[in-house]
Amino acid sequence: MLDAFARWRADAVPLVLLTVVETEGSTYSKAGHRIVLTGTGEFQGLVSGGCLEGDLAGHAREVLAAGRAQLLTYDLRDDGADIFGLGIGCNGLFRLLLQPLLPESGYAPFAAIAAGLLGDTPAMSATVVRSNDPALPAGATLVTGADGPAGWELPSAWQAQLMRGCTARAGARRAELAREESGGREAGVLYAALRPLPRLLVLGAGLDAVPLIDMASRLGWRVTVADHRPAQLARGDLGAAGQVLAAAPGELPRHIDPAHFTAAVVMTHHLDSDRAWLGVLSRTALPYIGLLGPAQRRARLLAGLGPAADALGTRLHGPAGLAIGADSPEAIALAVLAEIHAVLAGRLDLVARSRIAAGNGGV
Repeated sequence: MLDAFARWRADAVPLVLLTVVETEGSTYSKAGHRIVLTGTGEFQGLVSGGCLEGDLAGHAREVLAAGRAQLLTYDLRDDGADIFGLGIGCNGLFRLLLQPLLPESGYAPFAAIAAGLLGDTPAMSATVVRSNDPALPAGATLVTGADGPAGWELPSAWQAQLMRGCTARAGARRAELAREESGGREAGVLYAALRPLPRLLVLGAGLDAVPLIDMASRLGWRVTVADHRPAQLARGDLGAAGQVLAAAPGELPRHIDPAHFTAAVVMTHHLDSDRAWLGVLSRTALPYIGLLGPAQRRARLLAGLGPAADALGTRLHGPAGLAIGADSPEAIALAVLAEIHAVLAGRLDLVARSRIAAGNGGV
């Protein structure tokens, strides 16, 4: 979606930002989910399984023509209803906010939202969904970030109120539709976290790193791969990585700051190299550090690390990956990315159950 937005923005194409505000029942997406549409029916991202997007294109044209936000409700909870002539199986209710994104306004507020997703610092957005204050239109938005808060169509009192709401919800994993009051008026405000796209550091460029890099890239993650062996980097199959570095473990900090990454996977399959990479990672605060290879190999590596082994703690996942019975480079990549995704989503219970089920015997 961010790539499509960048292309459309470069061509000065008027756009519409669709945000899921509230859902009930079984729905494809949940509150806080976003997609971007053009006035000609193109869209990037899905709010349903593709069932509603055709109808939404018409509403997008209306929003662009009117130049103001529009709140829509799709109630698909009647099993007998044949919505738009389709047998839709969502059986849920969507409330959706459509906001115009125009070249003359700098594509606010989505330009700031996109910058937050591409940055390194978690941020928040607060979007007015409905309001009984004539000075506060639906679609008014506040975005926090490393450079401070920025607001659009927000009176100062409301901006301060929404900033307090963002501060109170910093770190929240789920979007929240809240009722806010200011000066005797009230508004419905959607608060949503802006978590930067994960940055994955792959340490080792062997053949089994290729599906890991490819799948992570497909997820929209930003991938950097590093290896000290020129032959591994010269094969020409690492194109999905955003950055490829020829670097030994001790040289890595000269090229990048490992602290900017979300997760790292150590997979050189060379004992001394893996131990050196683990030593480098022990000095970071990365929430996920994966290590390929069996449990016995992990124990041997940790025994040679001394105090650095304690610094890795529970962040070290080795053998890396959920226990899904993986038996190929592609399946192992799937298992590793699924485990990283679970850790980042706070699903440590899922990771723990996987380890118990596998007897800690690998992916």
